[in-house]
Amino acid sequence: MKIPDAAGQAMRRVWAGRYPAAVPPEIDPDQYPSLPALLANAVRRFPDLPAFINLGQPLTFRQLDEQSRAFAAYLQQGLRLNQGDRIALMMPNILQYPVALFGILRAGMVVVNVNPLYTPTELRHQLADSGASAIVIVANFAHTLEQVVRDSPVRHVILTRLGDHFPLLKRLVVNGVVKYIKRKQPAFHLPSAIAFRRVLQQGRRMSFTQPAIDAGDLAFLQYTGGTTGLSKGAMLTHRNMLANLEQAKAAYGPILKLGGELMVTALPLYHIFALMVNCLLFVEMGGCNLLIANPRDIRSMVNEMRRHRFTAISGVNTLFNALLHNEAFRRLDFSSLHLSVGGGMSIQQAVADDWQALTGQHLLEGYGLTECSPLVCGNPYDLKQFSGSIGLPVPSTDIRLVDAGGENVPAGQPGELLIRGPQVMAGYWRQPEATAETLKDGWLSTGDIVTVDQQGFVRIIDRKKDMILVSGFNVFPNEVEDAVVRHPKVLEAAAIGVPSDDSGEAVKIFVVKKEPSLTREELLHHCRQYLAGYKVPRLVEFRDELPKSNVGKILRKQLRHENR
Repeated sequence: MKIPDAAGQAMRRVWAGRYPAAVPPEIDPDQYPSLPALLANAVRRFPDLPAFINLGQPLTFRQLDEQSRAFAAYLQQGLRLNQGDRIALMMPNILQYPVALFGILRAGMVVVNVNPLYTPTELRHQLADSGASAIVIVANFAHTLEQVVRDSPVRHVILTRLGDHFPLLKRLVVNGVVKYIKRKQPAFHLPSAIAFRRVLQQGRRMSFTQPAIDAGDLAFLQYTGGTTGLSKGAMLTHRNMLANLEQAKAAYGPILKLGGELMVTALPLYHIFALMVNCLLFVEMGGCNLLIANPRDIRSMVNEMRRHRFTAISGVNTLFNALLHNEAFRRLDFSSLHLSVGGGMSIQQAVADDWQALTGQHLLEGYGLTECSPLVCGNPYDLKQFSGSIGLPVPSTDIRLVDAGGENVPAGQPGELLIRGPQVMAGYWRQPEATAETLKDGWLSTGDIVTVDQQGFVRIIDRKKDMILVSGFNVFPNEVEDAVVRHPKVLEAAAIGVPSDDSGEAVKIFVVKKEPSLTREELLHHCRQYLAGYKVPRLVEFRDELPKSNVGKILRKQLRHENR
């Protein structure tokens, strides 16, 4: 592979030669003028097909069109909001989410996705930073909003309950069970809140004015996880999202059947991964999302999957691992499954091998960032087994690998990954200094250390900030974790660096046992077979569970904080 010496110059796109024949080297980022135009086209092609299903209740493309139009009309006429206003969405995977999502976009307003599991402090920051005028929230989390709404710019609260999009009897049962039996709806007091069902009822009688939406207009303020401090809002335009949609479609579209796919959507749609790969891609393809509101309830999730002939699934390593350890899941029919996409965190070899052995399908690991809408790399669908890499850069994407001084690294050597393409964000919301630090001359700095082979396959070594320095040697947590989870008695593991008088830092591993008989000595003996001596953990801590993000990503940052 030729890597130019000139600073700032992209790698030659050798990966285009490894694309499957049906994958183009370039995409047209201007295929649609806006995200509402994408929905309109899908409605024309697939009006009576289900776009989303939740607990057996379908929402067709025609219904999504009608209801999102009513929602948009209410925002315009009922709340008197203006184009460009920010609207927060704080909901899990329920039918109300896509209705509100496309309603906001159709009104020319900006979606601010909010994690329903946020604490009051986190919610206060995001509402204040985004300047959200309104919020759409599920009653289960309204008690959190109650604590901060008076200190926020929010003027309007639209409230829904989990079962509100179901027919009357089912609605009463679901809402009753949630509130009185499962007790998952803490008491709250939001007297001025407007019911979601009332919004749709009144919106149907209101006029809707289709605004002029430019491709460069802001569509999403998608907040990062705050791994380096307070979360920042990545400004994603309509063109950013549509370009990434075309890149995802180029990468996976050739194996998807128009109007014939059912995607298991356990990852939350408010997360950028599922928002793109599940929601927008499958809307464009006329596919259906099987919405799983609570992916932590594996038993209920598997029961839902049993009722449908699913053709695709996306997830993170921890979700795939949890499914593989569920006996009911192992008895499902996988004959229709032909796309399994992993992202959000590294897929471990042991999990990938078990998945392929059970389902007959290999996991296609991808890589992305919120700042890239998110897809950057993906494994080609013609692979026969798990590659261990994050795949090839998607069409119309340039990359560079640089050292600490910003110079291109020699071929085959690891370096920090820089990205350039139409999917790269416009910047961070109201943070010019952070934008200038991350975006330079069109190149986005990722903070991820990778290598690139002769065919263009990218392998992520680790995040720069997670690297452990042992006696001057770099130790990458992913490598340690991958070795540890190969032990048949290990369920999950996370590695961090802790202070050491002898070596500066030492490797500490946190382990969730699959079998109680596992001992520290047994585990370390296993590690010595796969790791150089300085990489073998010095400290082992067994835990019942590991801290995870809303999508199931193990939070090394929290473990580091606990071990200062």
